[in-house]
Amino acid sequence: MTQSRRMLVLRAVVEDYIRSQEPVGSTSLTRNHHLGVSSATVRNDMAALEDEGYLVQPHTSAGRVPTEKGYRYFVDRLATVVPLSPAQRRAIGNFLGGSVSLEDTLQRAARLLARITGQVAVVASPALSKSTLRHVEIVPVSMNKLLAVIITDTGRVAQHTLEVHPLPSTELLATFSETVNARCVGQSLTLAAKTIVALGKTVEHGELSALAQALSRALTSMAEDEQATDMYMAGTSKLAHQHSGTEMAPLLDALEEQVVIMRLMNSLSEEVTENGVGVAIGSETHTPELMHASVVTSGYGHINATVSEGSASAQAGKPVAFVGSIGPTHMDYVTTMAAVRAVARYLTGIIGEDATDADS
Repeated sequence: MTQSRRMLVLRAVVEDYIRSQEPVGSTSLTRNHHLGVSSATVRNDMAALEDEGYLVQPHTSAGRVPTEKGYRYFVDRLATVVPLSPAQRRAIGNFLGGSVSLEDTLQRAARLLARITGQVAVVASPALSKSTLRHVEIVPVSMNKLLAVIITDTGRVAQHTLEVHPLPSTELLATFSETVNARCVGQSLTLAAKTIVALGKTVEHGELSALAQALSRALTSMAEDEQATDMYMAGTSKLAHQHSGTEMAPLLDALEEQVVIMRLMNSLSEEVTENGVGVAIGSETHTPELMHASVVTSGYGHINATVSEGSASAQAGKPVAFVGSIGPTHMDYVTTMAAVRAVARYLTGIIGEDATDADS
């Protein structure tokens, strides 16, 4: 009995169980797969796999089902994530291409991923704390108030009212705005806030110290806003109808704890494999409610190494947000991993990274 053949048997069991969700027997394996050995030999291999913890026999005389260890072996041996078909990639582009805003894009992405996988899809918006400055526009709105329109690299737009006494002249305001954009574009919001304070202390812009302080505070508040990351979810009701209540009830409870899901997927998206996706199965999620669930996730976008400073430099290259799918451990890993990666790549292009095909 060779180890390589035994693992081919394991892969066949996982594939058949994912497809049928019924215990798999040796007879059906020899009928459905070209294993090159008899049913009795396959039965012996399955018994050895059970002894090694890859399979379990739920009932006497019944077939076997994969364990968490079995699923992990299967996922780890997926040499490459099979790309979506050209038609599927075009469908992603067409569906998401009709978005009118970043928020609309992320909501559509969640609905699309849920439709492809039949599972719960979760898409997070880019955290402002991970964003960089793209443009600042400052315009007068009253005798002593200015409106600062702040645009980040991820497409987020924020408006802040700044009270300044006295109101600077149009010429001074224009010069200051030009300098801010020249010096701060591409910097993290925290670093840009410090740069602007320093500008207010220069001879050239000394008259605008109060404006510099007010704009700096606005940028700092954006960077520190823990509520700046929204999470869009889709597919919960469909998953609940497709699977038994006892199996899905803990998972549905976990989905209500959005902070837990956010933390798990953030962590997983920063530790993706060479395939571009991260997979946590059952106990690997370290979440009791997800003991019978799997999480597949991928980050999109990335923090620019040139704009980080101090301890933030450790974050350089990490994703600005994540997209993921949550379902039972017997999910279709091949389809789910491909879909999550494709949507993540599309979103990376959307928010201003180098434009690439959704799954090139």
